Amino acid sequence: MSGNKRTEALQEMLAPAVEAAGCELWGIEFISQGKHSILRLFIDTEQGITLEDCEAVSHQVSAVLDVEDPISTEYNLEVSSPGLDRPLFTFDQFVRFVGEDIQVRLKMAVAGKRKFTAKLEKAEGEVLTFSQGDESWDVSISQVDKANIVPAFD
Repeated sequence: MSGNKRTEALQEMLAPAVEAAGCELWGIEFISQGKHSILRLFIDTEQGITLEDCEAVSHQVSAVLDVEDPISTEYNLEVSSPGLDRPLFTFDQFVRFVGEDIQVRLKMAVAGKRKFTAKLEKAEGEVLTFSQGDESWDVSISQVDKANIVPAFD
């Protein structure tokens, strides 16, 4: 996926602090915008996320970031739930959502598609199989730039 070395290093550094607060680190985004950069952590639990969870993780993570100082520029720390339209960061997360509709943006077009919403039929061996109607196509996980669950409202 679109993870870079910075977000991978942050993931490795911050996951233990998030777990110490009783949550799972779902994913990290670092949006570089000079003085207005954002370090966004998505956290989750089986029971869902409360404001208190976000506060606890923010305190734990802030302590680690203050000591390790991995980001040399100014930034704001945001901690939140992944939400109903949760972003997918890892192959294992795709596996968990096989059968769901996914909104996808690829790095380069595959089967003539770069942006699409389709059902995730299968996730095996780092390959994702999507379908729309009678059409299906395979995408390597390395080609996915961004992906989000499409929430289903019954």
